[in-house]
Amino acid sequence: MKIAEALALRADLQKRLEQLKQRLVKNARIQEGDVPQEDPVELQAELEKSAQDLTLLIQRINRTNAASRFGDQTLADALAERDVLKIRYNTYRELAIAASTTQGRTTRSEVKFISTVSVAATQRKADDLAKQYRELDTRIQEADWLTALLD
Repeated sequence: MKIAEALALRADLQKRLEQLKQRLVKNARIQEGDVPQEDPVELQAELEKSAQDLTLLIQRINRTNAASRFGDQTLADALAERDVLKIRYNTYRELAIAASTTQGRTTRSEVKFISTVSVAATQRKADDLAKQYRELDTRIQEADWLTALLD
């Protein structure tokens, strides 16, 4: 199995756990004399099995990412870099939006707000970070399809 396949399986297991949680909560209480739609004991057993499967899969993905080379770094290092690029991009994008918000004044006595940063420069920085993120993410996805998952 390749990392990309394992990531898809991980997403499926995460969705499965969320669905099981919702089904458990739905069947946690019933009116006296009624029977639950689903057996909570069976749902709990299924939840525990899925949780164990997810744990093992995540551990394998993490081991593979830590051991796999990605240029002059590991795949795990590249993932950390990508995560921080996304944080930086979102920060600069939100900063540009906040700085460019206009305010209508109806009288001259109202408080006037001005931008403390260059909106154009901030937007260029956000665009540059978005490009770096997309390029790195594409390379990571390519590596995910080429790298075999370790045991």
